[in-house]
Amino acid sequence: MYPAVKDVKPQSDYTLLLTFDNGDKRAFDMKPYLDKGIFRELKDISMFNTVRVCFDAIEWENEADFDPQVLYNNSTLL
Repeated sequence: MYPAVKDVKPQSDYTLLLTFDNGDKRAFDMKPYLDKGIFRELKDISMFNTVRVCFDAIEWENEADFDPQVLYNNSTLL
């Protein structure tokens, strides 16, 4: 089982600073996803900044979301 997201902070360079329930702090780069499907809407920085923790994952107001396993596996430890 993968760690759950406990906190997310959007950054102006389209990265997310994530804190997981195992204590890890990690950075996730959203730029590779911003030309795909619903994630295109996140190019609008005001929409990008609506990110929040939902259960153990993250989601935005436009209903885009990411699974904690993807976030954890594709982020870098800070």
